[in-house]
Amino acid sequence: MDERKKARRYERISTQLKELVSKSDEPIARMATICAVLHHKMDHYFWTGFYLLKEDKLTVGPYQGPVACQVLEKGKGVCWSAVMQEKPVLVPDVHAFPGHIACDPRSRSELVLPVFDPRSGIRAVLDVDSGQPAAFSQTDVRFLEIIAGMVYDR
Repeated sequence: MDERKKARRYERISTQLKELVSKSDEPIARMATICAVLHHKMDHYFWTGFYLLKEDKLTVGPYQGPVACQVLEKGKGVCWSAVMQEKPVLVPDVHAFPGHIACDPRSRSELVLPVFDPRSGIRAVLDVDSGQPAAFSQTDVRFLEIIAGMVYDR
């Protein structure tokens, strides 16, 4: 997708999500809404979901797409990299990423962003996968950081 077209779509989605998530203070409800909207509005998404960080475990939370890994082994994979680095991790080819956890072999590229609670730090990650290589760009990073920030925005 052309980057300008992608940015415009994300702008519309962000506006829609801001209104939708304002109806609940519950992070899980907000995550479920974010997943549903993103997954059905972004053609290059194959899997869209959250992993919740609790007691040094990343456990699957709300998601859309094929069956997910329930718990991600600590210190491995793209999701744990985003937690440890405390920043987004953009992977154009998951097969070239050291320690990649293949929950579904059809996944070819991935973007993971930490989800911060302003009071207690990282509480989750937003994970999006694509069946296409190099499907994600800095446009995705920029807008998904805004969207991930909606989970704990009070």
